[in-house]
Amino acid sequence: MTKESTIQVKVKLFASLRIRRFKNAQLEFPQGTSIGDGLNHLGISERILGLALVNGQRVPLDQPLRDGDTLAVFPLVAGG
Repeated sequence: MTKESTIQVKVKLFASLRIRRFKNAQLEFPQGTSIGDGLNHLGISERILGLALVNGQRVPLDQPLRDGDTLAVFPLVAGG
């Protein structure tokens, strides 16, 4: 894969999503990878996803990631 066909994305995971994963990482994805595809790559399914933000904004999961984006991912939170 050439550099032109990949993007660099900073990924921040929060709360239980860090278990057996990481807190912050700089990851490389193929150009055109959607947020949902990136989450699938990390083993994060929509059923446990609470919120995904790109550069601090809530966006649809089918939106493509861009080089230099920061993806912050939060799990569902149960309260009582």
